[in-house]
Amino acid sequence: MDGILNVLKPPGMTSSDVVVFLRKNLGIKKIGHTGTLDPEAAGVLPVCLGKATRISDYIMHRDKIYRCGMKLGITTDTADLTGHVISESDNIPDMGKIEKAFEAFHGQQDQIPPMHSAIKVEGKKLYELARQGIQLELEPRKIQIHKIKLIAHYPNNVILFETVCSKGTYIRALCRDIGNYLGCGAAMAFLIRTASGNFNLKDSMTLDEILQAHEQGELDSLVIPMDRALENVMPCIVLKEECRDRVSHGNQIEEDYILEKAESAVTGRLCRIYCGSKFMGVGYYTAGNGRKAIKMKSVLV
Repeated sequence: MDGILNVLKPPGMTSSDVVVFLRKNLGIKKIGHTGTLDPEAAGVLPVCLGKATRISDYIMHRDKIYRCGMKLGITTDTADLTGHVISESDNIPDMGKIEKAFEAFHGQQDQIPPMHSAIKVEGKKLYELARQGIQLELEPRKIQIHKIKLIAHYPNNVILFETVCSKGTYIRALCRDIGNYLGCGAAMAFLIRTASGNFNLKDSMTLDEILQAHEQGELDSLVIPMDRALENVMPCIVLKEECRDRVSHGNQIEEDYILEKAESAVTGRLCRIYCGSKFMGVGYYTAGNGRKAIKMKSVLV
């Protein structure tokens, strides 16, 4: 079985826990997720099955949308409410200052990942080092906050906000940094990922729903085909049917065999490659040395 499951990850499971659970219960050996979601967070977690594991990088690099509850007036060693409290403050700014803080965090910026994260340093995950009391000076990473919107202010100084951000953005770190900016501290109270690239919350399926479909022999209806998952990620090139065997062996195909090429399928850009209506994999248009052709990067048939 090849394709993607749009899983609604429950809180309390790591992304790897979800993969292990599905591998065991669906009997599918080749399976992988498309980006870590905090154990206590819930929401969209695309999981690739079979040959779709080879396109996980293309899916993983898409923007994410989160809804987050941020508690003001507290800092912890994990940057969320599961950690040990470092400091507390009653000096909570008014809404005007909070709104200005959100404006300040819009756009490209450097973000230092939380020490309690799955980033590996010399083969060890940071959270493993943190549990041993080891603290490292981490290099900041470039992230992009495309949108950040304050939605509501709840009792006990909890702010609900939504953000659209680039891959690699830590929402716990964003809460930490906003709290530092405001001077009162902040920690993530809860987190829901509502979208990851083309995958959204309303179309996601719980683990129970996936298992039920599997038991009823209807799992295929939940699996999203690879080419559909890549629709808004890369343009399309359609080749003649007679090329199918050559393409399936990864051979270069001359320009004369192109039936249809999207305008955005420019030289070097990865594209979905079809032979007629059959999705063959990922390739690109090349015009090197005066020869125009299609080269395959990943054959997925």
